[in-house]
Amino acid sequence: MKLETIPTLVFAVIMLCWVGFAAVFLFRRKPESAPEQRRERASIFGVVLQCLGYALVWSIRRPVFSPIASFNQTIEIIIAALTAVTAVLSVGIVMAAVRTLGKEWSITARLVEGHSLATRGPYRFVRHPIYTGMLGMMLATGLAVSYWFSLAAAIVIFLSGTIIRVRSEEKLLRDQFGPEFESYAARVPALLPGIY
Repeated sequence: MKLETIPTLVFAVIMLCWVGFAAVFLFRRKPESAPEQRRERASIFGVVLQCLGYALVWSIRRPVFSPIASFNQTIEIIIAALTAVTAVLSVGIVMAAVRTLGKEWSITARLVEGHSLATRGPYRFVRHPIYTGMLGMMLATGLAVSYWFSLAAAIVIFLSGTIIRVRSEEKLLRDQFGPEFESYAARVPALLPGIY
């Protein structure tokens, strides 16, 4: 395989992963809806910031099918492989998390009647695996199509929105589950094991 074809292959993987990512939300089998109990409206601002981060990654792009930086061949191949693996794993994490949440999944922070605290599936490893997967997709996309500076700015904006969403959701969960949530939060990181 020629080195010049690697960015094209990585881009193809990223695009397929975006199709899968969108399909998770658009074509998932919708469970019976449960009556809403409470909603935290502040999380909407977090959604907007996350979307701005994605928009930045997609709108400030380097030349098509070019590597993010000039490295020696081995490093370019390693970065390309890590980019593709990150995208595939991110979609898998999001799929598993949405499946685990079922009727409790929502774009904005809310509690539904009979809400349970998700601690199985990917929730065993992080409290907000959907955001972990979303961050992974942003990182992979940025490595595939963006400049370093736009990817860095997008990550800062995205993480700002994610922190708002995490705090909004966890406020509801603390109020609802009290010590059970505190115990879970003490042993399971919010977004990235060993980091946050």
